[in-house]
Amino acid sequence: MIALKNSTLSRKVNSYALLLIMTVIAAGMLIPFLLVIINAFKTPAEYAAAGPLSLPKSLYLGGIIEFWKRVSFEKSLLNSFVISFSVSVIALILSCLNAFVLGIGKIKGRAVLLVLFIIANTLPQEALAYPLYYMAKLFKIYDTQLVVILIFSVIQSAFGTYLLSSVYSRFPVEIIEAARVDGCSKFEMLIYIILPNSKASLSVLFTFFFIWTWNEFFLPLIMLVSKAKQTVPIAVSITQGQHNMDVTMASASAMLGIIPCIIFFVIFQRTLTRGVTAGSVK
Repeated sequence: MIALKNSTLSRKVNSYALLLIMTVIAAGMLIPFLLVIINAFKTPAEYAAAGPLSLPKSLYLGGIIEFWKRVSFEKSLLNSFVISFSVSVIALILSCLNAFVLGIGKIKGRAVLLVLFIIANTLPQEALAYPLYYMAKLFKIYDTQLVVILIFSVIQSAFGTYLLSSVYSRFPVEIIEAARVDGCSKFEMLIYIILPNSKASLSVLFTFFFIWTWNEFFLPLIMLVSKAKQTVPIAVSITQGQHNMDVTMASASAMLGIIPCIIFFVIFQRTLTRGVTAGSVK
C-alpha cells in the first residue's frame, strides 16, 4: 500500500515537473513575440529613450501605418495567400497521386524512388536558385506568381509523397482486394476509398504546406522582383536598410507578418490535433 502511494506521488511529481519545464520553454518562446508587439506600438523617441524592454506610454500606430503604405501590405497579403493556397492544393494532389503509386501500387524500385524524394526534399534552396532562375527566364515566367507556385508545389510534394506513401503502404490489404473484386478501378479506389480514409493526414499536410510556403523568403526574393508581386516576408525585409533601421516600424512589420500565420494556425488547430492523434492511434 505504501509502495502504491509512493508510486502515485512520484508520478504526480514527475507530471508537475514536466509541466513546469514545458511552461518555462513556452514562456521563453513567447518572449520574442511579446517584445515585437510591445515595440510595434512605441514611438521612435520612446524606443531611443527607454530601450526595447519598456512598455509603451500610448498605442502609437504610426509605424504600422507607415509600413502598410510603404509596401502596399494588402497586395503582399493577397500575393502570399494566392501563392500559399495554390501550392498547398497542387502539392497535395501531386503527393496523393505519387503516394498512391508508391504506397498502394508498390511498383518496382519503390525504395529507390522514396530515397530520391527524400534527397530532393533536403536539397538547399541556394543550390536550386541558379538553375531555377535560368529555367524561369527560358520559359518566360520569371517575375510571375506562377513560377513560385510551380517551384514550391514540386518541393512540398516531395515531402508529401514520402509521408503519404508510408501511410498508404499500411492501408488494409483486405479493403483494397475487396474493391478490386468489386470491379473498382484504380482512380475510383483513390477517390472513393483511399482519400476519404486519409483525411486526417491530408488536412495536416495542407496546413503545413500553407504555413511553409507563406514563410518562404529566399526563392521568392529571387523570382519576384516587382513590388506589386512580392510576398509578406519580402515586404517585411524592406524595412531593414543597409546603414539604419526604424526599429518601431520593423517591429510593426514583423507583427503584421506574424498575425496571418497565427490566425491560420488557430483556425486549423483542431485539424492538426486530429491529424496527429489519428496518426498516433493508427
